[in-house]
Amino acid sequence: MTDKFDTLIARAMTLLDRLEAVLPQPLSAPDWNESIAWRYRKRASGHGVLEPVRHVASIALDDLKEIEPQKEKIQRNTLQFVQGHPANNVLLTGARGTGKSSLVKACLNEYAKQGLRLIEIDKADMVDLPDVIDIVSSRPEKFMVFCDDLSFEEGEPGYKALKSILDGSVAAATPNVLIYATSNRRHLLPEYMKENLTYKHTDDGEVHPGEVVEEKISLSERFGLWVSFYPFSQDEYLHICATWLAHFGVPAAEIEAARPEALVWALERASRSGRVAYQFARDYAGRHHA
Repeated sequence: MTDKFDTLIARAMTLLDRLEAVLPQPLSAPDWNESIAWRYRKRASGHGVLEPVRHVASIALDDLKEIEPQKEKIQRNTLQFVQGHPANNVLLTGARGTGKSSLVKACLNEYAKQGLRLIEIDKADMVDLPDVIDIVSSRPEKFMVFCDDLSFEEGEPGYKALKSILDGSVAAATPNVLIYATSNRRHLLPEYMKENLTYKHTDDGEVHPGEVVEEKISLSERFGLWVSFYPFSQDEYLHICATWLAHFGVPAAEIEAARPEALVWALERASRSGRVAYQFARDYAGRHHA
């Protein structure tokens, strides 16, 4: 009888182990010495993990041209944060390829030796943001929680989670965490012409947005610092091309001669952005100096 009971207990324990393996587990802290940047990833089983980024992009603040006002604001806010002074959550919005995400990465490289760290999280995983913040809340480092190309469609659950974390949760803000997000949408949600009909006009001429518009504006307003990026002019684009060509070792005389090719490259892509300039420089340097 005892043997049968022991066998039953062993089988029950095996079954429990299997169930535990497939059920979502609490987020565990990684080895913080492995990297200066991590990605939050959801496994097929539903387990969330923080994976170290083995090769962090080596971009520096000096590499980023023609965005000096934006650079000054982001760098100042990040330095305040690293030094333990009050700082704001940041929303970087505007034209694609103008250096929004590159600026965040450059700040990480600039201040990593002073304890700055980065955790990248996808918008689909924003519902797990409170768990990520709990993991790092007692750490001595300063963490930028970074979401690139952030935007929401109607009804996505991550929207509410982010809104609560930014400002509105019962829990107090964690002093060693800031949210840095980039987006092509200023208000992070799609906007429709029919929403203009919800604006209300009072007798004294004031205009008040309707509830739908208020809801969309409320999320972006919870970011304390807004930084806008704009499309580059032709001269600004060519300056960025020249900077990257020099970075890849192209002689000054060749850089001047490459201007017509750089313009054609931008024309073919219908964009004069920093990303397009960087891609042109890589292509040109690869073809002429391989």
